[in-house]
Amino acid sequence: MNKNDGHERQEPPKLVLIGRNTILEALKHEKPIDKILLKRGNIEGTLRVIAAKARERGIVLLEVEKTKLDELSESGNHQGVVGLCPAKGYVEIDEILAYAKSKNEDPFVLVLDGIMDPHNLGAILRSAEAAGVHGVIIPKRRSVGLTPTVAKTSSGAIAHIMISRVTNLSDAISKLKKNGLWITCASLEGEELYKADLSGPIALVIGAEGTGVGHLLTKNSDFLVKIPMYGKIDSLNASVSAGIFMYEVVRRRKFMEAAT
Repeated sequence: MNKNDGHERQEPPKLVLIGRNTILEALKHEKPIDKILLKRGNIEGTLRVIAAKARERGIVLLEVEKTKLDELSESGNHQGVVGLCPAKGYVEIDEILAYAKSKNEDPFVLVLDGIMDPHNLGAILRSAEAAGVHGVIIPKRRSVGLTPTVAKTSSGAIAHIMISRVTNLSDAISKLKKNGLWITCASLEGEELYKADLSGPIALVIGAEGTGVGHLLTKNSDFLVKIPMYGKIDSLNASVSAGIFMYEVVRRRKFMEAAT
């Protein structure tokens, strides 16, 4: 359980589950839940059962101060526990791949590592939907979920694009590889974007501004690519970078193919 809640941004999602019985019922019926927040201190009785069931489902558990639960529940009658649900349900990776197949297109997937800013995620989802990306994969930890801020910033795109939330991004990449996708990772050590081969089934891995993509994901990628920079600034906002990468794939697929 992560007790360091002070360093993680938390946006109230569309639905907040309040109280022990409500959350137990949601867990029983496998309702999508992003996080369960427990009052910091003694986790006993029903709260222990809730924590155990949440761990079984891979739901993020956080211990927080009572004031945080009071804020989310408004009435304050939360019984020491609050559940945060996504603004939209998540899908499995297999559903994303099946969607690409149904359109008779090579899979085009976006993998996001460590995008904590909801405005960045919303902007990326908007660009991804416009670029024809079949699905986006985000991690359960070190990433903002599908909050109302994300939905608003996406300008409605969140309703039209498939999003998978996984426990382990490395496992997700392995699954994509097994299904024939080439893993292309954004990295300052990579080949210049416009010289790289971005044809065929592809997954683009994009990291947060400043931290970039994690070492293990970079190591497990097939290709590393970078955006050439000609000014004095050496990095771009994550959503801007993602848009440039995605539309280079679009250019290769839609325009270079038509020219040959």
